[in-house]
Amino acid sequence: MTTAFDASPTAGRIPGRAWTVRITGHADRTASVSCSVAACTMPPRSRNLSALRAFAARHAAAHARAATVRPDAACHCRARHCTAHEETRVACAGEVLLVLRHDPVVGRVWSVEEVCAVCAPLIPHATVVARATRAVPAARRDSRPDRPAPTTAAPAPPPAAVPGGFSAPPAVPGGFSSAGAAPPDAPSGTPRRRGRAARHPRRRSRSRG
Repeated sequence: MTTAFDASPTAGRIPGRAWTVRITGHADRTASVSCSVAACTMPPRSRNLSALRAFAARHAAAHARAATVRPDAACHCRARHCTAHEETRVACAGEVLLVLRHDPVVGRVWSVEEVCAVCAPLIPHATVVARATRAVPAARRDSRPDRPAPTTAAPAPPPAAVPGGFSAPPAVPGGFSSAGAAPPDAPSGTPRRRGRAARHPRRRSRSRG
């Protein structure tokens, strides 16, 4: 079968990245975990293979979460001459994807790679975990006509939250937080009954004679 690798140049692209986490067995029946990133801290050698596999899976997933897929990255599968799907002849194209590869039968290697959208579905045991975010071209942004921003009234501030899951009542004119609140010197809402004016006793006139 002809290899799927296409030797056409990829102008304007940067090399695609890859992270590999691997479990290696030793003669003393122990195993160790290694990562392609030398700065990563690995656990010591152990005979507990299931624990090492769990660590390796989590470590590879952490690399996948931390990686930002670059839209201008070249296909890493192409850099390896597309040996992962050499039975299928394709030309790399499409958006850049981040895939996580792991063969559960072997259970010893986890790979995170930046590949193209054409190669991704052809790679065995690969799962797409992220996609590149395309930025809006500057030319497209500049082509939009300048329009004045519409004048809108400022939205009312949301009610303040108070302990207990409730909200404070809306503010009322005068700077108070409740319609029932009033300053000490303000008149009460209920009109007071006016007291009767004090009457002065009439003086009886003395009869003359």
